[in-house]
Amino acid sequence: MKVKETRLKGCFVLEPTVFKDERGYFYESYNQNTFNKLIGREVNFVQDNQSFSTKGVVRALHYQIGEHAQAKLVSVLQGTVLDVAVDLRQDSPTFGNHIAVELSAENKKQLFIPRGFAHGFIVLSDTANFFYKCDNFYNKEAEGGIIYNDQDINIDWRINKEDIIVSEKDEVLPNFKNAKI
Repeated sequence: MKVKETRLKGCFVLEPTVFKDERGYFYESYNQNTFNKLIGREVNFVQDNQSFSTKGVVRALHYQIGEHAQAKLVSVLQGTVLDVAVDLRQDSPTFGNHIAVELSAENKKQLFIPRGFAHGFIVLSDTANFFYKCDNFYNKEAEGGIIYNDQDINIDWRINKEDIIVSEKDEVLPNFKNAKI
């Protein structure tokens, strides 16, 4: 497995070693010992989540605050998404900056997002099955979010504005300056 730290300290793109032959392919998508060694710290995932979405769906920008903050390891089982992480660590030199990584069933890349980040994605293919591991349990009272089209963060979602599909809940999230971080 190859690992590369992004420009946001603590965020890593992981690329598994894929073994292909005439039958198809095989790869190890997660091994706790290997993962912890590659990112240089111990992470204990306790919850797995999956979502299915159609083209243009934005699920963003969500996070958990305080003791309920979550680190995530995300991947795509079917389709293609643009995955986005926004640094919310106020003491970080990249506070308010984001990265965007294309994840797909084809490239099999994964993104590790540590605690202290908002996370979201948009579906670029007709449909996508999205999978993520979390190192902390979801807690509704600790839930936070930032509007996907925040002017300060300025994410290029790679889809025309009129083709973006956002839930009612996500449509009313605060902007970055007013978010409870």
